Amino acid sequence: MHTTYMAKPGEVERKWYVIDADGVELGRLSSVVASILRGKNKPTFTPNVDTGDNVIVINAAKVALSGKKASGKIYYHHTSYIGGLKSITAGQMRAEKPDRLIETSVKGMLPHGTLGRQIAKKLHVYAGEDHTHEAQKPEVLDIKNLI
Repeated sequence: MHTTYMAKPGEVERKWYVIDADGVELGRLSSVVASILRGKNKPTFTPNVDTGDNVIVINAAKVALSGKKASGKIYYHHTSYIGGLKSITAGQMRAEKPDRLIETSVKGMLPHGTLGRQIAKKLHVYAGEDHTHEAQKPEVLDIKNLI
């Protein structure tokens, strides 16, 4: 009788990847990043265990938005005060807070619960070229070949 391998949290080996978002469309970037964070690219993937790797996204300010998304896609949040519904377009968010644009997109593709919040902590987004994770010796992942 064969049994299916189920990964345990202590057995998971984690790598670090650097992905350059320069010129890559937001949705395509986010789906690849979410898959790596979740661990779906590994043969040891287990749905109820965080088996994924750490991802560093650089050049978030240069991510591409297709069609009219820069002016037409609107993100809403509420301040919890009366009349506190705030909105910002994707183009404004890319200009002001490019890291939040990618984080929001990737988080929407992860499980919505405690596991998803734990997985989202392994995403590190930077607006420019520089990041602070050189000590982890991250591998450069060419995303244009994966899409």
